[in-house]
Amino acid sequence: MESRIQNELQEWERRILKRSPLYKRAAKRIQQQINDRIPEKVHNVVTNSIRNMVKATLTGTEFTTKKPPVLGVSLEERDALLIERKAAYKKTAMAEGAGTGAGGILWGLADFPLLLGIKMRFLFEAARIYGYDTKDVQERVFLLHVFLLAFSSDDVRRETYDAIKNWEETKQKWHSKSSIQEDYDWKKFQITYRDHIDLAKMLQMIPGFGAIVGAYANYNFLDQLGETAMNCYRLRTLQERRG
Repeated sequence: MESRIQNELQEWERRILKRSPLYKRAAKRIQQQINDRIPEKVHNVVTNSIRNMVKATLTGTEFTTKKPPVLGVSLEERDALLIERKAAYKKTAMAEGAGTGAGGILWGLADFPLLLGIKMRFLFEAARIYGYDTKDVQERVFLLHVFLLAFSSDDVRRETYDAIKNWEETKQKWHSKSSIQEDYDWKKFQITYRDHIDLAKMLQMIPGFGAIVGAYANYNFLDQLGETAMNCYRLRTLQERRG
Protein backbone atom coordinates (compact mmCIF):
# COMPACT_ATOMS: atom_id res chain seq x y z
CA MET A 1 0.00 0.00 0.00
CA GLU A 2 2.87 2.36 0.80
CA SER A 3 4.39 1.75 -2.63
CA ARG A 4 1.09 2.80 -4.24
CA ILE A 5 1.06 6.03 -2.26
CA GLN A 6 4.70 6.65 -3.15
CA ASN A 7 3.90 6.23 -6.85
CA GLU A 8 0.98 8.65 -6.52
CA LEU A 9 3.25 11.16 -4.79
CA GLN A 10 5.77 10.92 -7.62
CA GLU A 11 3.05 11.56 -10.19
CA TRP A 12 1.72 14.49 -8.17
CA GLU A 13 5.22 15.96 -7.88
CA ARG A 14 5.67 15.66 -11.63
CA ARG A 15 2.40 17.52 -12.24
CA ILE A 16 2.95 20.38 -9.83
CA LEU A 17 6.53 21.00 -10.96
CA LYS A 18 5.62 20.93 -14.63
CA ARG A 19 5.63 24.34 -16.27
CA SER A 20 2.19 25.82 -16.84
CA PRO A 21 0.92 25.50 -20.42
CA LEU A 22 1.28 28.42 -22.80
CA TYR A 23 -2.38 29.44 -22.62
CA LYS A 24 -2.15 29.87 -18.85
CA ARG A 25 0.94 32.00 -19.14
CA ALA A 26 -0.78 34.12 -21.77
CA ALA A 27 -3.81 34.46 -19.51
CA LYS A 28 -1.57 35.94 -16.82
CA ARG A 29 -0.71 38.84 -19.10
CA ILE A 30 -4.36 39.46 -19.85
CA GLN A 31 -5.14 39.20 -16.16
CA GLN A 32 -2.64 41.93 -15.34
CA GLN A 33 -4.38 44.26 -17.78
CA ILE A 34 -7.71 43.48 -16.11
CA ASN A 35 -6.22 44.03 -12.65
CA ASP A 36 -5.06 47.49 -13.66
CA ARG A 37 -8.68 48.45 -14.37
CA ILE A 38 -10.19 47.01 -11.19
CA PRO A 39 -11.16 49.64 -8.59
CA GLU A 40 -8.69 50.00 -5.73
CA LYS A 41 -11.49 49.20 -3.29
CA VAL A 42 -11.67 45.68 -4.68
CA HIS A 43 -7.91 45.18 -4.40
CA ASN A 44 -7.98 46.48 -0.82
CA VAL A 45 -10.67 44.00 0.19
CA VAL A 46 -8.64 41.11 -1.21
CA THR A 47 -5.36 42.25 0.36
CA ASN A 48 -6.91 42.93 3.78
CA SER A 49 -8.72 39.60 3.73
CA ILE A 50 -5.48 37.72 3.05
CA ARG A 51 -3.59 39.70 5.70
CA ASN A 52 -6.29 38.99 8.29
CA MET A 53 -6.36 35.32 7.36
CA VAL A 54 -2.60 35.03 7.82
CA LYS A 55 -2.75 36.78 11.18
CA ALA A 56 -5.62 34.57 12.37
CA THR A 57 -3.80 31.45 11.18
CA LEU A 58 -0.66 32.29 13.13
CA THR A 59 -2.06 33.71 16.34
CA GLY A 60 -5.83 33.24 16.55
CA THR A 61 -8.33 30.54 17.36
CA GLU A 62 -10.78 31.25 14.54
CA PHE A 63 -9.89 28.13 12.58
CA THR A 64 -8.91 25.75 15.35
CA THR A 65 -10.95 22.72 16.31
CA LYS A 66 -11.54 21.37 19.80
CA LYS A 67 -11.05 17.84 18.54
CA PRO A 68 -7.58 16.37 19.28
CA PRO A 69 -5.25 15.14 16.53
CA VAL A 70 -6.16 11.72 15.15
CA LEU A 71 -3.75 9.09 16.44
CA GLY A 72 -3.26 5.36 16.00
CA VAL A 73 -4.69 4.95 12.49
CA SER A 74 -3.06 4.04 9.20
CA LEU A 75 -2.12 6.49 6.47
CA GLU A 76 -4.78 4.96 4.23
CA GLU A 77 -7.43 5.62 6.90
CA ARG A 78 -6.25 9.22 7.22
CA ASP A 79 -6.54 9.65 3.46
CA ALA A 80 -10.10 8.32 3.56
CA LEU A 81 -11.03 10.70 6.39
CA LEU A 82 -9.62 13.67 4.51
CA ILE A 83 -11.44 12.76 1.29
CA GLU A 84 -14.68 12.58 3.26
CA ARG A 85 -14.14 15.99 4.86
CA LYS A 86 -13.03 17.49 1.55
CA ALA A 87 -16.33 16.50 -0.04
CA ALA A 88 -18.24 18.30 2.71
CA TYR A 89 -16.11 21.44 2.44
CA LYS A 90 -16.46 21.49 -1.36
CA LYS A 91 -20.23 21.55 -1.01
CA THR A 92 -20.01 24.38 1.51
CA ALA A 93 -17.69 26.39 -0.72
CA MET A 94 -19.87 25.79 -3.77
CA ALA A 95 -23.01 26.98 -1.99
CA GLU A 96 -21.21 30.03 -0.64
CA GLY A 97 -19.80 30.90 -4.07
CA ALA A 98 -23.19 30.57 -5.75
CA GLY A 99 -24.85 32.74 -3.12
CA THR A 100 -22.34 35.56 -3.20
CA GLY A 101 -21.90 35.32 -6.97
CA ALA A 102 -25.60 35.94 -7.51
CA GLY A 103 -25.33 39.33 -5.85
CA GLY A 104 -22.82 41.04 -8.12
CA ILE A 105 -19.93 43.21 -6.98
CA LEU A 106 -20.86 43.82 -3.32
CA TRP A 107 -21.63 40.19 -2.55
CA GLY A 108 -18.66 39.13 -4.66
CA LEU A 109 -16.41 41.19 -2.40
CA ALA A 110 -17.87 39.40 0.61
CA ASP A 111 -16.85 36.07 -0.91
CA PHE A 112 -13.11 36.68 -0.46
CA PRO A 113 -12.97 36.51 3.36
CA LEU A 114 -15.68 33.84 3.48
CA LEU A 115 -13.85 31.54 1.09
CA LEU A 116 -10.52 32.11 2.85
CA GLY A 117 -12.15 31.08 6.12
CA ILE A 118 -13.51 27.88 4.58
CA LYS A 119 -10.10 27.02 3.13
CA MET A 120 -8.23 27.56 6.38
CA ARG A 121 -10.74 25.62 8.48
CA PHE A 122 -10.29 22.75 6.06
CA LEU A 123 -6.50 22.92 6.39
CA PHE A 124 -6.65 22.95 10.19
CA GLU A 125 -8.86 19.88 10.03
CA ALA A 126 -6.46 18.23 7.57
CA ALA A 127 -3.61 18.73 10.03
CA ARG A 128 -5.69 17.13 12.80
CA ILE A 129 -6.60 14.15 10.58
CA TYR A 130 -2.92 13.45 9.86
CA GLY A 131 -2.04 13.66 13.56
CA TYR A 132 -0.44 17.12 13.80
CA ASP A 133 -1.17 19.59 16.58
CA THR A 134 -1.92 23.08 15.26
CA LYS A 135 -1.23 24.62 18.66
CA ASP A 136 2.39 24.43 17.47
CA VAL A 137 3.23 27.62 15.55
CA GLN A 138 5.44 25.69 13.12
CA GLU A 139 2.47 23.52 12.16
CA ARG A 140 0.51 26.68 11.40
CA VAL A 141 3.31 27.92 9.17
CA PHE A 142 3.24 24.55 7.43
CA LEU A 143 -0.45 25.12 6.68
CA LEU A 144 0.38 28.44 5.06
CA HIS A 145 3.00 26.70 2.91
CA VAL A 146 0.40 24.13 1.83
CA PHE A 147 -2.01 26.95 1.03
CA LEU A 148 0.60 28.76 -1.05
CA LEU A 149 1.61 25.59 -2.88
CA ALA A 150 -2.00 25.07 -3.95
CA PHE A 151 -2.43 28.60 -5.30
CA SER A 152 0.79 29.90 -6.81
CA SER A 153 2.69 30.55 -10.03
CA ASP A 154 5.35 28.21 -11.43
CA ASP A 155 8.36 29.81 -9.73
CA VAL A 156 6.74 30.22 -6.32
CA ARG A 157 5.26 26.71 -6.51
CA ARG A 158 8.66 25.10 -7.04
CA GLU A 159 10.19 27.12 -4.21
CA THR A 160 7.32 26.29 -1.86
CA TYR A 161 7.36 22.60 -2.73
CA ASP A 162 11.08 22.46 -1.96
CA ALA A 163 10.41 24.04 1.44
CA ILE A 164 7.69 21.48 2.20
CA LYS A 165 9.73 18.52 0.97
CA ASN A 166 12.55 19.58 3.30
CA TRP A 167 10.29 20.63 6.15
CA GLU A 168 12.52 19.47 9.01
CA GLU A 169 15.11 21.92 7.78
CA THR A 170 12.66 24.63 6.72
CA LYS A 171 10.80 24.79 10.03
CA GLN A 172 13.95 25.73 11.94
CA LYS A 173 13.56 29.24 10.51
CA TRP A 174 10.14 29.60 12.08
CA HIS A 175 10.83 28.90 15.74
CA SER A 176 8.59 31.65 17.13
CA LYS A 177 5.72 33.93 16.20
CA SER A 178 8.03 36.93 16.23
CA SER A 179 10.44 35.32 13.74
CA ILE A 180 7.53 34.64 11.41
CA GLN A 181 6.17 38.16 11.63
CA GLU A 182 9.60 39.67 10.98
CA ASP A 183 11.08 37.35 8.36
CA TYR A 184 8.30 35.85 6.25
CA ASP A 185 7.59 37.54 2.93
CA TRP A 186 3.88 38.08 3.47
CA LYS A 187 3.71 40.56 0.59
CA LYS A 188 4.74 37.82 -1.85
CA PHE A 189 2.19 35.52 -0.24
CA GLN A 190 -0.62 38.02 -0.85
CA ILE A 191 0.37 38.84 -4.42
CA THR A 192 0.83 35.19 -5.38
CA TYR A 193 -2.59 34.18 -4.09
CA ARG A 194 -4.31 37.18 -5.64
CA ASP A 195 -2.73 36.54 -9.02
CA HIS A 196 -3.87 32.93 -8.95
CA ILE A 197 -7.54 33.56 -8.18
CA ASP A 198 -8.23 37.07 -9.47
CA LEU A 199 -9.59 36.25 -12.92
CA ALA A 200 -12.12 33.68 -11.74
CA LYS A 201 -13.22 35.80 -8.79
CA MET A 202 -13.63 38.92 -10.90
CA LEU A 203 -15.95 37.02 -13.24
CA GLN A 204 -17.91 36.03 -10.15
CA MET A 205 -18.86 39.68 -9.63
CA ILE A 206 -20.89 39.78 -12.85
CA PRO A 207 -24.57 39.70 -11.75
CA GLY A 208 -26.37 36.49 -12.74
CA PHE A 209 -23.41 34.90 -14.50
CA GLY A 210 -21.43 35.26 -11.27
CA ALA A 211 -23.48 32.63 -9.45
CA ILE A 212 -22.38 29.92 -11.90
CA VAL A 213 -18.76 31.06 -11.86
CA GLY A 214 -18.73 31.39 -8.06
CA ALA A 215 -20.05 27.89 -7.44
CA TYR A 216 -17.73 26.29 -10.00
CA ALA A 217 -14.63 28.25 -8.94
CA ASN A 218 -15.07 27.64 -5.21
CA TYR A 219 -15.73 23.94 -5.73
CA ASN A 220 -12.54 23.58 -7.74
CA PHE A 221 -10.47 25.73 -5.36
CA LEU A 222 -11.38 23.38 -2.48
CA ASP A 223 -10.70 20.32 -4.61
CA GLN A 224 -7.28 21.69 -5.52
CA LEU A 225 -6.50 22.56 -1.90
CA GLY A 226 -7.66 19.15 -0.72
CA GLU A 227 -5.40 17.27 -3.13
CA THR A 228 -2.45 19.47 -2.18
CA ALA A 229 -3.01 19.03 1.56
CA MET A 230 -3.37 15.26 1.31
CA ASN A 231 -0.17 14.84 -0.66
CA CYS A 232 1.83 17.24 1.51
CA TYR A 233 0.87 15.30 4.63
CA ARG A 234 1.47 11.98 2.91
CA LEU A 235 4.94 13.22 2.00
CA ARG A 236 5.70 14.24 5.60
CA THR A 237 4.31 11.02 7.04
CA LEU A 238 6.43 8.80 4.82
CA GLN A 239 9.55 10.90 5.41
CA GLU A 240 9.06 10.70 9.19
CA ARG A 241 8.63 6.92 9.01
CA ARG A 242 12.00 6.70 7.32
CA GLY A 243 13.58 8.89 9.97
